[in-house]
Amino acid sequence: MLCLGIESTAHTFGVGIVSDTGEVLANVKKMYQPKVGGIHPKEAAQHHIDNSPYIIRDALDVAKVKISDIDLFCFSQGPGIPNCLRIGAVVARTLALKHEKPLLGINHCISHIEIGKEKTGAEDPVTLYVSGGNTQVIAFTGGKYRCFGETMDTAIGNAIDQFGREIGLVHPGGPKVEKLAKDGKWVNMPYTVKGMDLSFSGILSEAKRKFKDGVSKEDLCFSFQEVAFAMLVEVTERAVAHTGKEEVLLTGGVAANKRLQEMLEIMCKERGAKFYTVPFDLAGDNGAMIAWNGVLAHKAGEKHEIAETKINQKWRTDQVDVSWL
Repeated sequence: MLCLGIESTAHTFGVGIVSDTGEVLANVKKMYQPKVGGIHPKEAAQHHIDNSPYIIRDALDVAKVKISDIDLFCFSQGPGIPNCLRIGAVVARTLALKHEKPLLGINHCISHIEIGKEKTGAEDPVTLYVSGGNTQVIAFTGGKYRCFGETMDTAIGNAIDQFGREIGLVHPGGPKVEKLAKDGKWVNMPYTVKGMDLSFSGILSEAKRKFKDGVSKEDLCFSFQEVAFAMLVEVTERAVAHTGKEEVLLTGGVAANKRLQEMLEIMCKERGAKFYTVPFDLAGDNGAMIAWNGVLAHKAGEKHEIAETKINQKWRTDQVDVSWL
């Protein structure tokens, strides 16, 4: 069985083709690049409209299959930016109806977890899911992926991008901040963990203020990362202690950050837990993760009528009944 998955929650339009054994035959994507500031929803949606036919074509070419060979179509149903979600939904519905194949709407966040588990061998981890739109500490229990901690305001990826724009870095700022941080030294930053939840608004405001006061980009990047990532590691460690699980999985776009990987690995070694990081090419938003989650749901017997495939902008991780586990 072959599944074609479409990702369009935010800046990326991606198409992945995956077999029912988890082999990624194609994973093609293109990212919208704003000229100024962050993501502009209408511009991002237009980007997806303009590029979707070519990305689908390229994915089929890479996989060396025809559209008629696809057995299942899936798309990211939420959470995400409504303008962007609608494009992926419309494209997926069109393909499924035209070729008379089943269609499934997939939760974006859980797809990050499932592709990470599939490609690392993690079986039942505490997952730190960090991206531009989401920051959650998640573990499976009672038939659902439960959030044991999350951001109370902005996501860590968005906070890093906002900080990057403030100091003159082109979006996305994450890789550039990571590079500058290697030459920086410590300056004080606010550390905000409240119970199992986190807040990044304070550190973001303080970093902006310090930049205006003349603190170097390198020192700010270093300190921003050290403090923000320490907050993430603390909450993840608490979730490990609470659940008694022996694995930690890092996934999402910010999972590509080497310093965050290093800090989590140190924590896991101290606790005797195994640490896994999603492969780099599957860390950011991509269609392959949607396709793989679709395969799992389809094998578990899930079916969606067209009327059930409306986008769900605020579809939380812990609202999904995980039928395949």
